[in-house]
Amino acid sequence: MQRDSSSATVSGTDQDDPATDGRVTGRRMASTGSGLRIQGDDNLQSMLVGTVMRKIKSRSWKKQRYFKLQEDCTTIWYKSKKAGNTHSTFSVSDVEAIREGHQSEVLLSIADEFPADRCFTLVFRGRRGNLDLVAESVEEAQSWIRGMKKLIENLENMGEREKLDQWIGDLFKKADKNKDGRMNFKEVRDLLKMMNVDMNEHHAHRLFTMADKSQSGTLEDDEFVLFYKMLTQREDLLKVFQDYSADGQKLSQSDLEDFLKEEQLEEDDFQQKAKQLIEHYEPSDTAKLLNAMTFDGFLMYLGSSEGSIFNPRRRGVFQDMSQPLCHYFISSSHNTYLMEDQLRGQSSVEGYIRALNRGCRCVEVDCWDGANGEPIVYHGHTFTSKILFKDVVSAVGKYAFKVSEYPVILSIENHCSIEQQRVMAQHLNHILGDKLLKTTLDGKVGLPSPEDLKGKILLKAKKIGGLEESFNGMVEDSLTGEASDEDEVAEIDKDNLHRDSIRCRFKKTKQHLSKELSDCVVYCKSVHFSSFKHSRIHSKFYEVTSFTESKARKHLRDAAAEFVHHNSRQLTRVYPSGFRTDSSNFNPQEMWNAGCQIVALNFQTAGEGMDMNDGLFSQNGHCGYVLKPVFMREAAKRFDPEMPQNQDGYQPVILTIQVISGQQLPKVNIKEDSIVDPLVRVEIHGVPIDQAKQETRYIENNGFNPVWYDTLRFTVHTPELAMVRFVVEDYDKTSKNDFVGQYTLPLSCMQQGYRHIHLLSKDGTTIPPSSLFVHIRITKLDKPSSLS
Repeated sequence: MQRDSSSATVSGTDQDDPATDGRVTGRRMASTGSGLRIQGDDNLQSMLVGTVMRKIKSRSWKKQRYFKLQEDCTTIWYKSKKAGNTHSTFSVSDVEAIREGHQSEVLLSIADEFPADRCFTLVFRGRRGNLDLVAESVEEAQSWIRGMKKLIENLENMGEREKLDQWIGDLFKKADKNKDGRMNFKEVRDLLKMMNVDMNEHHAHRLFTMADKSQSGTLEDDEFVLFYKMLTQREDLLKVFQDYSADGQKLSQSDLEDFLKEEQLEEDDFQQKAKQLIEHYEPSDTAKLLNAMTFDGFLMYLGSSEGSIFNPRRRGVFQDMSQPLCHYFISSSHNTYLMEDQLRGQSSVEGYIRALNRGCRCVEVDCWDGANGEPIVYHGHTFTSKILFKDVVSAVGKYAFKVSEYPVILSIENHCSIEQQRVMAQHLNHILGDKLLKTTLDGKVGLPSPEDLKGKILLKAKKIGGLEESFNGMVEDSLTGEASDEDEVAEIDKDNLHRDSIRCRFKKTKQHLSKELSDCVVYCKSVHFSSFKHSRIHSKFYEVTSFTESKARKHLRDAAAEFVHHNSRQLTRVYPSGFRTDSSNFNPQEMWNAGCQIVALNFQTAGEGMDMNDGLFSQNGHCGYVLKPVFMREAAKRFDPEMPQNQDGYQPVILTIQVISGQQLPKVNIKEDSIVDPLVRVEIHGVPIDQAKQETRYIENNGFNPVWYDTLRFTVHTPELAMVRFVVEDYDKTSKNDFVGQYTLPLSCMQQGYRHIHLLSKDGTTIPPSSLFVHIRITKLDKPSSLS
């Protein structure tokens, strides 16, 4: 939900009189917003009454729970049928999708017991587990499926003001402990703590008294809205507004044009843009008739996606998608089947569904011989659970192109016998059908483009011979091929004291390849890497090399420019060290600096690595492909990430970020009296010379509306590769700071001027209405500089 909490004005649909502005209250929330939409909707009415359903965790864990939609139409409440048990709730906004029937591993495992038309799965955002449910009847299942879809659609279609109204209503309900529809001063004090506000009692009481127009000693209806508006007064935004307003009351169209031109550095037709913003964001009809924008409209604009730091023009697919595959960074997952760690974690088809739904375009399948002639997928030689290869292929076939139409690469780590390799080939052909690329594209010499390969699934694996021999019938039924280069045993080789014995063990694992599986490999043949010189002379465009992170780092240290050159012609995959048994990630930036396309990360693990990955691939339509800068695509350019100053067209920039304020930062400590002491750290990730971080001061006891006005400056030598990460932390002088929120984006996608940054949780999900307010300037540096 992209919205600025700050839009404190809580405007009504169209109220010109400030005294009557914003007549939305906590008490009436259920009947505004969502409430109007439930009238006449039988499914939602049925959900409000409640239903008994079975919650399923496994074949042996099936328990009845009472589920009910709350009056706010945004919360689902459920509890055990047994009296006295505590209840649980979740927000409709946390639900990403509803799957009907047996569409989860848990529900498939009980398919013989409960029919598909009574089963459904709620899939949550982030890394939270699914909720698998079985209704008592087909009608009840359909009622919840249709009702949930309607509620999700309602939330997605909510306007900015409705979202804010909803949030205020939720606050009112939480604070109104005795449920009498009004708030006394004690309830208001508790509310302030809940909202991360540390306000002295005298000031809080003064605001309370000012808002209590009826002098009843309680706040109700519009009085609560007035209290909220006084609490959230945005002095920082008012200052900007008044700087550009000729009369201090409104921005005329001319004032707004000046603001867009001088501050926001908008490139569009300013006159047209100003008109469009007034039309779209101004709540007052009177102001619209005057072609003007009030402070309310200004708040709405700066809190919207157009006022956010991420350039909306880079949200959709905007890049040239017709270049060879090796010219793109490709969103890639390591050990996709794992939901947790590398030693004992659960393997699940869900890992593939989640990765693909996040735009991942290269998933890993670790294949071993299984029982009854059926290949299985798991992390070999560990205690991780096992899943069937055919179930993985089915999931990939079903979900590959739901969020991106561009090609998916199945990176196969093959440990199977000839017989089970044949079964793998059968499953790939039978389940994927025409989606599986089996032949070269007509008239194409060299690697095809993402555009050429739309809707296609490519296999990356060992292959007998090359493309030249594959289709002329010269190959015998099976030949000897090397073991997979990604063999986890071999991975330890350079990092271990006993490397000689391990290398020896690796050499013994020669393996036969089946022709049937080999024939499924077209443009992504896995090969062993000898040296950059050898590759330059002998390698074919369809060959792919794989490196552990430590080997890739060694190549970067020894021959960075050679590495970039190699990646301008061929695909390279880099994956985490086998020592990362906790499924942690390295920072992918150092591999992107070398032009490595398939930088595989553990998608199941939140943190800096995945923040960077999500940030890079948030552009270009979340399609999983991002075009590399031109100096990394042209073999003749010889870009060296260690020496960016030598690059043709070298143009460093100065990035100046003024961190102005924060809005409604989430509480990180569950202790009731704890209030956040926030600081903001800005990190630049890029070529080595650009790596930098700076911090603001910390603000004591204010997570609600901290104000910094701290300016941070960075020199960026290769802006085309730079990523900017904003991290908010709760300062602690005695221990490690607590994470509050973050937002990461490419420097090339930043909008200049006054912008809001809508913070994300550790999991990468939105945490409305938390945001930062900043001012951004990017200026060219006239001459090469050694500044850092």
